[in-house]
Amino acid sequence: MISSSGIPAVVPPGRLAEPGQPVLPLTDGLELRPWQLTDADADALLAAGRDPDISRWNLFTVADRAEARARIERLHGRRRAETGVVWAIAPRGGAPVGLAGLNDVDLAAGTAEVLYWVLPAARGTGLAVRAARRLSRWALDDLGLHRLILCHSVANPASCRVAEKAGFGYEGTQRSALLHADGWHDQHLHARVAGDPGQALSSGSCRCRGA
Repeated sequence: MISSSGIPAVVPPGRLAEPGQPVLPLTDGLELRPWQLTDADADALLAAGRDPDISRWNLFTVADRAEARARIERLHGRRRAETGVVWAIAPRGGAPVGLAGLNDVDLAAGTAEVLYWVLPAARGTGLAVRAARRLSRWALDDLGLHRLILCHSVANPASCRVAEKAGFGYEGTQRSALLHADGWHDQHLHARVAGDPGQALSSGSCRCRGA
């Protein structure tokens, strides 16, 4: 496909929607798999919406199981529309313990934003880092995107550590870029580009409050 500028699309249309969403193996019997319209998956989203950290940093709320199921249906709709793709982080055959995915996918430009969260019981295990690394490899090597970004509030040093350990180099601070319940937050911009090594390439020092 050729854009109006005459530049070929980085990833042709249909690449995300047509093959179906793959299952991406992780270590320790875990995997990234599509969200399912089951009570277990709906309850995991409901638990995430009630967790204060997930609600605060991801601006994520879910009122009840019906809303959770509606969210799962919207997730699949976004993949079919090729605007996003989101996985459950779960043990094989088990209930989700987290989420990882790509938001604001632009196949023609070859870009997307990485997002994730992990439920309290699975925190402190490096799971967010492993999920972000695995998702990034798939997005860059298999889907064919060129550039991934990962953004977080400067008041969230845990996400800064995840970004750097997952190979996302710090590129700068975007002022007053995120509106949270307590007001506007500056956010740090991290990025990973096709061909980057496994470790983060940084153009500066990411100094989060509390880091």
